[in-house]
Amino acid sequence: MSTEQLEQRLSNLEQAVHRIAEKLDQLIPADKKLPWWEECAGRFANDPLYKQAAEYGRQYRESLRPEDEEDADGHP
Repeated sequence: MSTEQLEQRLSNLEQAVHRIAEKLDQLIPADKKLPWWEECAGRFANDPLYKQAAEYGRQYRESLRPEDEEDADGHP
């Protein structure tokens, strides 16, 4: 496939995505639209797998600290 053909296909896809986005905007009432971070807030509340992943992340970050460094509470 030539570069020109790829560019045309990409342009067609961009136009299709734009049309879909416009239709979605018309379907969702303005008072129901939330910023993405508000839509995601609380999504993992009480999820044990999320808590476990967060704990693994904490352990990993702590493993990167020098041994003599302490946090604000005096904990290593």
